[in-house]
Amino acid sequence: MLSTILVANRGEIAARVVRTCRDLGLRSVAVYSDQDIESPAVILADEAYALEGTTLQETYLDVAKIIDIAERSGADAVHPGYGFLSEVPEAARAIADAGLTWLGPTADTISQLGDKISARRVAIAAGVAPVPGTVDPVSDMAEVDAFVAEHGFPIVLKRSDGGGGRGIEVMRDEQDVKNFAAGHAMAGGDLGKFFIEKFITSGRHIETQCMRDSHGNFAVVTTRDCSVQRRNQKVIEEAPAPFLPAGAAETLTAWSKALFDETGYVGLGTCEFMLTDEGNLHFLEVNPRLQVEHTVSEEVTGLDLVEAQITIADGGEIPAVPEVRGHSIELRLTSEDPANDLAPAAGKIKELTWPAGHGIRIETGVRLGDKVSPEFDSMIAKLIVTGPTRARAIARARRALAELEIKGIATVTPLLDLIIAHPDFDATNAHADLQVRTRWLENTFLPGLSDEDWVKLGKKGGKDGTDAKDGGDGDGEDGVGHAIAEALRTFTAQIDGRRHKITLPEGLASLAGLGSMMQSGIGNLGDSLGELGSNARRRVQPLRGSRRRAKKADAAPEAGEGLTADGALLAPMQAIVVRMGAEPGTQVTEGDVIIVLEAMKMEKYIHAPATGVLTSFDVEIGQNVPAGTPLLHIDAADAADATDAADTTETTEEA
Repeated sequence: MLSTILVANRGEIAARVVRTCRDLGLRSVAVYSDQDIESPAVILADEAYALEGTTLQETYLDVAKIIDIAERSGADAVHPGYGFLSEVPEAARAIADAGLTWLGPTADTISQLGDKISARRVAIAAGVAPVPGTVDPVSDMAEVDAFVAEHGFPIVLKRSDGGGGRGIEVMRDEQDVKNFAAGHAMAGGDLGKFFIEKFITSGRHIETQCMRDSHGNFAVVTTRDCSVQRRNQKVIEEAPAPFLPAGAAETLTAWSKALFDETGYVGLGTCEFMLTDEGNLHFLEVNPRLQVEHTVSEEVTGLDLVEAQITIADGGEIPAVPEVRGHSIELRLTSEDPANDLAPAAGKIKELTWPAGHGIRIETGVRLGDKVSPEFDSMIAKLIVTGPTRARAIARARRALAELEIKGIATVTPLLDLIIAHPDFDATNAHADLQVRTRWLENTFLPGLSDEDWVKLGKKGGKDGTDAKDGGDGDGEDGVGHAIAEALRTFTAQIDGRRHKITLPEGLASLAGLGSMMQSGIGNLGDSLGELGSNARRRVQPLRGSRRRAKKADAAPEAGEGLTADGALLAPMQAIVVRMGAEPGTQVTEGDVIIVLEAMKMEKYIHAPATGVLTSFDVEIGQNVPAGTPLLHIDAADAADATDAADTTETTEEA
C-alpha cells in the first residue's frame, strides 16, 4: 500500500494533490523552487524540500533531484501533476527504475501517446479516424509545400511533443509558410519536431475523461467541451459537453476505449477530438495525464480523480462512475492582459478576494502578496462553478466573477465575464445552442466587441486602441468627447451617509477635484460631487484637450516599438530569449524575424523594425530579460524614420 506521495509540481495542481493525500490519510511531500518557498502547496504538505534553483530546468524538470528528495523523504510514489514531467517517458522510467511508483501511465504508454505523431499511428491502428495529415516528422519545408499542393490551405503544423496549446502553427497562405520557416528553420530551430495536418476551420473541441486499470476495466467519466480557446490554449471548459449531435457520445466512448485498449493504458487520461459543423468526429490526441480541466468532471460525478489515480497505481480497480448530475464550468484565471492582446503579465498580487457560496470551487497556487513570475505558467487560479443546469452554472459564474478581486496584476477576469454573457456561449442565440468554435474568440468575439467592452477590458481608447499613450488629443470628432474612451477608475465613496461604488473617467475625476481621493480609493464626496451627485443623470464630457497629447514624432519609442536613438530594439515584455534569427554583422530587412522570446508558454516573434546591419545581440539564449531591456542593435539606413511599432507575431508552443 502506498503511504507517502511526492508531488513533483507547483501551483494549484500541487495543492490539489496534497489535499487529496490528506483526505486519504497519506503523507505528502512538496518540492519547491526558490520563488515557491511560501506557496500554498508547500505550506499544506507534511514536508517540503528545496529544489534549489529558479528555472524549470534547475528545479521541477530535474529528475535526479526529484528522485533524491523522494528517497530522502521516504516517499514511495511520485505524482507529476500536469505539464512538467507528466509526459516525459524518460522521467517515468527513471522514477520506476528507482523503485518508486509513478502515478500515471507507464513510460512506454507515454512514448506511444504523449508523442503526437506516434499517437496518430496508434489511432489508425485502433480504427479511430484522425484529422488528415502526416505520420512522420517534417524533414524540410518542401514537405510542407507538397502537403499544401495535395490538400490546400489552411494547414496546421504541430510539435509532436507539444501540449496545452503550445507548438501549434496555423498557415492560411504562402506568407504564413514563409514566416513559419523563418521562425523555426533558423539556428536552434525545431522544424524536425513538427508534423502536418489539414486545419479544420470550424469545429468544437470535445474530449473524454477516461480511466483504465490493470484489470482491463475502462470507463469514460464524462465528456467535456473545451472550445473557448485563445492561441490554441483552453480558456473555459465545461462538463458534460453540451449540445452533442445524436450518436456522438457513443462514438466518443467507443473510440476512447479502443485507444486505451490498443496501448494497454493503465491510469487516467484524456482523449481529444474535433467535432466539425457537419457532425463528423476526428481524433486529435491523447493526453496521458491528469488535465487542468479534470475538476469539472469531478463536480458533476462526485469522484476524486486524483484518488482514482492513486488507487489505480496501487493495483486497485477503477471506481464506479455515478450518473452525471448538473453542469460544471471551469474558467482559467490567468495573468494576461486583455487590453494588450492577452500578453503575459508579471507582477505582485496586491489585493485578492475569492468568490464564495454554493456551487463555487477555487483551485489556486497563489496568495495575497505573491509575485507572478514569467518563468512559469500564467495561470493564477481556476474558478469552477456548478449548477443544476447549464444556465444556472453560467449565472453562478457571472456572480462569482463579480465577487472576484485581483489587483496589482492584469488578469483575464473582465474578458471571461464578457465571454460567458455572449449569446453564442449562453445559447440565447437564434440557434438556441452553443455557437462557439475553437477560433471563435479570435474570429468572432474579439472583433465584435464594442468600445464600451474594450474599456471594460482596460483599453482606454476603446475598440480602435487610441489611448492616452498613443492616440488623439481630443480635438477631433472621435476624440475625448466620448467619455467612455477615458480610462475608468472605481472607488468607494460615502454620499449622504450611504456607501456607493463610483466609476468615473480619469479626466472627469480630475476636473471634479477627486484626484487625491482616487489615490486613496475612498472619500466623502457629498460636497465634491455637487451636481454630479447620485441623482445626476446628464452625461458629462471632459473638456477638450484634457487628455494627454499624442506622443511627438521624435519622442523616444517605448518597449516593443521601433529603434531607439542609438539603434537598440527593446524587449516588449518580460520574457526568456529562445532563438535568434541572424548573425551580428549581417544585413537584415524590415519585417525579418530577428529574435524569438517566450513568456508563460507564449512565443513572440520579434521582427526587424527597419532595414540595416545587425551590429550586436545584447542578450543570450536562455536569458530572462525584463521589459525594456535592449535586445539588439541595428545600424539602420534611416533609423530616424524607424519609430513605427516593431511588428511582433505571437504564437504558441504546445499549457
